[in-house]
Amino acid sequence: MVAFGQPVGRALETACAPGQAGIGTLTLSDLSADGASILDHHALVLVTSGHGTYEIDFVTYACRPGTLLWARPGQAVRLGGQPGLDATLVCWQPGILAPLHPQAATLDNPLGPTHWHLTGEDEDAVINEVSQLVVDCERHGAGDLPAVLLRHQLAVLLLRIGLLRETDSNSNETGLSQTVQNEAETFHRFQQELERGYARTRRVEDYAADLGCCVRTLTRASLAATGRSAKQIIDDRVALEARRLLAGTDLPVAEVGRRLGFAEPTNFGRFFQREVGISPGGFRAEAARDTAPPPTSHRPREPLDHMPSPLTA
Repeated sequence: MVAFGQPVGRALETACAPGQAGIGTLTLSDLSADGASILDHHALVLVTSGHGTYEIDFVTYACRPGTLLWARPGQAVRLGGQPGLDATLVCWQPGILAPLHPQAATLDNPLGPTHWHLTGEDEDAVINEVSQLVVDCERHGAGDLPAVLLRHQLAVLLLRIGLLRETDSNSNETGLSQTVQNEAETFHRFQQELERGYARTRRVEDYAADLGCCVRTLTRASLAATGRSAKQIIDDRVALEARRLLAGTDLPVAEVGRRLGFAEPTNFGRFFQREVGISPGGFRAEAARDTAPPPTSHRPREPLDHMPSPLTA
């Protein structure tokens, strides 16, 4: 079992040193693969060679050259340790960038997109931005001007990723009825409120009151967006945080439950068993194993023949 934020967290903290404007780069081969870690920083991962898997919040993604992943603060990750698989990581401290354009704002939050398989001009553009960040992080030391440069480059990279997301979503948003748009907005606000309140309450009524709507409206919006009820969405979020803490920290099981609003360890145990299908102790034992499970979804397209040399040097 690894301690909170270790070993990946320690490596990313070093890479995000203040002397580099809160931004840094490293490679996947620089990191230990000893179990799951909870991140304190953002980590953008661009796979440069090999094939393997990368796990974010207990979802296993298949990776090949050109795969791009974004792990955010608070998420549990398991990475590295697979022969031949390497990647360039761009990592940065939260809150160092000025607000991006409203259409890209959802990128820099826990609910943003996580996984892409890049191709064509999109792949070339992201590779070029990451390559330049790698070069400039190595060339420039501390100082106001280097800090401005690196943060500007990071903002450009994130905006390019925002365009990837916009391209993917355009066809889905065209022609939606006002009712569907309203339900989507309600669900988005529900997700934001849930991020703030999942440890405080698991009652749908409380979230509906916070959002100024009725339980039926909130449930209908949740079903339309995910096929799951509002109560199921709440329980899913609590169970995810429980898995993060059990896999990525050494906190006692009772303390994990207490942090998530369970006054009695037995109540937490019953909740976790119901939602995850295994006891908290059993889940922790399984999570401590070094071998990540094989991918069950997110299968990659055909591998690319090569990647540009700046990232593989």
